[in-house]
Amino acid sequence: MNILILGGGGREHALAWAVKQNPKCDRLIVAPGNAGISEIAECADIDINNGGQIVVFCEENSVDFVIVGPEAPLDAGVADRLRAAGVLTFGPSAAAARLESSKSFTKEICDACGAPTAAWARFDTADAAKDYIRAQGAPIVVKADGLAAGKGVVVAMDEAQALSAVDEMFAGAFGDAGAQVVIEEFMEGEEASFFVLCDGQDVLPIGTAQDHKRVGEGDTGPNTGGMGAYSPAPVMSEAVTRRALDEIIRPTIAEMARRGTPYQGVLYAGFMIRGGQPRLVEYNVRFGDPECQVLMMRLGAQALDLLQACARGRLDEARVNWADDHALTVVMAARGYPGAYEKGTAIGGLEALPEDSAHMVFHAGTAKSGGKTVASGGRVLNVTARGDTLAEARERAYAMVDRIDWPEGFCRRDIGWRTGTGDETSRAALKSGNPVR
Repeated sequence: MNILILGGGGREHALAWAVKQNPKCDRLIVAPGNAGISEIAECADIDINNGGQIVVFCEENSVDFVIVGPEAPLDAGVADRLRAAGVLTFGPSAAAARLESSKSFTKEICDACGAPTAAWARFDTADAAKDYIRAQGAPIVVKADGLAAGKGVVVAMDEAQALSAVDEMFAGAFGDAGAQVVIEEFMEGEEASFFVLCDGQDVLPIGTAQDHKRVGEGDTGPNTGGMGAYSPAPVMSEAVTRRALDEIIRPTIAEMARRGTPYQGVLYAGFMIRGGQPRLVEYNVRFGDPECQVLMMRLGAQALDLLQACARGRLDEARVNWADDHALTVVMAARGYPGAYEKGTAIGGLEALPEDSAHMVFHAGTAKSGGKTVASGGRVLNVTARGDTLAEARERAYAMVDRIDWPEGFCRRDIGWRTGTGDETSRAALKSGNPVR
């Protein structure tokens, strides 16, 4: 089977790594890929948002199955074009992808199916949004309604911050994504990510994770695309998972089908959990990044079978074979991220690191230059490990981090801190500063 994965980040490296292990995979192509992906797959320089170009590429390369990684191609209707051309595709239609591309659409779906979420309102003008904020008070959440590349969300702890966020969004800080804003009730509790495959009718849970969004230890500093994650998430107990499926996920899928836009692909639900009650924070229509890295580390080769079953509408026949294990990933980023950062800095020590079912460095923003691996983005490496316990996975991941020679990079030293794992190590690292070499 010839397989094409669209995307070039850590998520796509993890997907490629898992798919490559399955004997069904004969030829693996990733577009555009990155320095790490090029070690295990062919990389193709094509526009992943251009459905017509991708269809031609699939015809010329006898591609049997396409896995769409990021949200932008889904919003652009790439999955629709591929299916119309008869190419087996994993990823929702553009109409179904509105669950991520429009936060107000998701809220309307929740209202229609009774899924618990934050109270909300949508605004087309700054003045109306500000009047609402003044009436509601803070803390409050301000969101750009459209796709903002994982950004565009401000959790405002005071009124002034919320009003400033409204001004920035309507001034174009997030481009067209901020043409409308959604303002939500601030929800308290513990966050968790829940991933399910959907084939338009059936639903199959494939894992839980917990992300670390803020740039600094102890969840301080500005929000980022994610500085690390681990799986499974202890807060997603069997009881909470059941409630999430029965009260949020299945009603959403039924409502989408009722509207004539059945959902097919992975649905990534972000929850806020308090007192055993999950409430929806948001939906994403693709695997999270870096959550995908820990999920693929645990799923391995079976991931391809599951994605195929989903694309073929046969989830009722699929089963997930879980080991009683844990995985943890540490994001190494360029100094200055999520603000301005330098590109092109050399990264050493990668060749000497283990690459097996318990140790893997997934590349997120890397390229090759002069025979060296160099940083080409803000989030650059996902140092990922698996173990029988979270503590073991954490120890293995940070042992790899400490062998990477990249003075211009940094990472959080406390991934997994919410579980109490490695607290002593975290405190020692914080006290010493423990920089990445």
